[in-house]
Amino acid sequence: MISRRVERLVPPAGSFVDVDGARVHYVDRGEGRPVVMIHGLAGVLQNFTHSLVDRLAENSRVIVLDRPGAGYSIRHDGTSAGLRTQAATIASFIRALGLERPLVVGHSLGGAIALALALDFPEVPRALALIAPLTQAAQRAPKPFRTLEISSPWMRRLVAHTVAVPLSMFRARDAVRGIFAPEPVPADFATAGGGLLGLRPMHFYHASSDLIAARDDMPHLVQRYGELQLPVHILFGMQDAVLSYERHAEPLRSQIPHVAITLVRGGHMLPVTQPDVVAPFLVSCAT
Repeated sequence: MISRRVERLVPPAGSFVDVDGARVHYVDRGEGRPVVMIHGLAGVLQNFTHSLVDRLAENSRVIVLDRPGAGYSIRHDGTSAGLRTQAATIASFIRALGLERPLVVGHSLGGAIALALALDFPEVPRALALIAPLTQAAQRAPKPFRTLEISSPWMRRLVAHTVAVPLSMFRARDAVRGIFAPEPVPADFATAGGGLLGLRPMHFYHASSDLIAARDDMPHLVQRYGELQLPVHILFGMQDAVLSYERHAEPLRSQIPHVAITLVRGGHMLPVTQPDVVAPFLVSCAT
């Protein structure tokens, strides 16, 4: 069975805690002021541990989690995939670990969830650091994720347990290249970066659920950006082939009161491809 083979190659990396009806898998490294990191659509916590976490853990306590339904975190049936629901679960996770006003880092879809967290639970984060974040509403998914556009839950489950895995295996190389473009995919991304975990049926199902929920939730989230009172730092690659900085960074200059935007040369997967750029950026956001 593909799932069992994948899980032997990429086993759980950390600990588990039960919050809000979900079982959250997380890695906790280092000491100092806390940093909580939220991965993107169809991602896993290894997207951060591959290249970045050890650099940050030299000076901070760094906690990276699999969002419920991703990696080894479990989203129980009936639990919403909505941005605000995920933000609420992460707020409960932060409280369960006794973290005091962490810097919350969000990559891609994780950026939208971090924004929802700051809006609904302003007392929880000290600041936001968003890397290539999803910040604006859109009717179509970015090209590498369009196979996830399945609005019907029952059809989503059917596809997940029939054609999703063989289709994902067939097109995995091109899909991953599209997410990393124009930068190369590290040779060990499938294992050390957690890429293989995306080949399991339920990972596909929950990623599709996340995509549809984000499409529905983003318009309401954008309308509330003016409420944000905490510092919001943005890092974006100018050659990002998944989310463009023109659409997802530049509009924030007029939407969010306290926003700082840093543009660099690079693509969407900066936490993996450019840890020497991302780590100093996060350190500066944490001080």
